[in-house]
Order: sequence, then C-alpha cells, then structure tokens
Amino acid sequence: MSAIASFLGRLMLALLFVLAGLGKIIDPGGAQQMLQNAGLQPWLATPTGIFEVVVGLCLAVGVMTRLSAILLFGFTLLATLFFHRDLADPMQQTMALKNIAIAGGLLVVFAYGQMHWSYDRMRLRRRGERDAADANARAHEAELRAAHAEGRAEGRAETVGVPDRDGDGHPG
Repeated sequence: MSAIASFLGRLMLALLFVLAGLGKIIDPGGAQQMLQNAGLQPWLATPTGIFEVVVGLCLAVGVMTRLSAILLFGFTLLATLFFHRDLADPMQQTMALKNIAIAGGLLVVFAYGQMHWSYDRMRLRRRGERDAADANARAHEAELRAAHAEGRAEGRAETVGVPDRDGDGHPG
C-alpha cells in the first residue's frame, strides 16, 4: 500500500508543476505580469514554464527523480520568496504555507528518490540483476578453469610411472 501512496504522491506533486508550466507556456500574460510586479523580467515566463513542464514530467515518470525533486524544491522556495513575501496578507500567508508544504513533499521525494514505479528504480533493479548475472558467470568460469586444471593434473599423474617394488602388481 505504501508503494501506491508514494507513487500517487509523486504524481500529484508533479502534476502541480506540469499544469502550472503549461499555463505559463500557453498564456504567458498572467505570469509575465506577476514577474514584472515582483521586479523580475517578464520574458522569464516561458522559460520558467518549460522548466516546470520538463522537470515535472521527469518527476512524474521517475527519471532523475532526486535531481528533479531538489530542483523543484529550490524553485518552490524561490517562488515563495519572490511572490509571497507579504505575510501580513492572509492570502499571501496561505500561499506561502502551501509552497512550504509542497517543498516538504519534494524533500520526501528527494530522500526516497528510488521510489516504486519509477524509471530510476527499474534501472537500479536491472543493474543489480546484471551484476548478479556477471558474478554467476565469473563463478562458472572459475569452476570450469578449476575442473580443466584438475583434469590436466589427473592426466599427468597417470603418465608418471610408479615402479612396483614389492611385486604385488600395485605401485609402491
């Protein structure tokens, strides 16, 4: 059950960023106005939207999960500092607390980056399987070499003559 919860949580966090980024790309006017009001360049709206979509999709799919989570964590904290500074305003305070909660969720994803149903986890599991197969192959090769060496040693022992000294038909 926790695997399903962690997967759904990661998807929900990613969805926030993908949808926000798409909004900035499709209709950058509102984002440009917010950027200008915060003292930032309005042209940053589209690159910011692209960043949110790309990194959000990486988080959703589980590709570079930890890197995606930490990038979005930093982005969320910066957005809070630039756009929700007036904590005397109840709306700004609510938005700042929401962003802090999102940042906390992203830290959990960062801490447990190899979550179930992610590309990173599949890649890690595949690497472990490949390492185990390589170890088995090396062990098999060592057994073959040992058996081959043992066979050569037995062959040499048969060719070395041991004289029958006491005349009973057995060497020795």
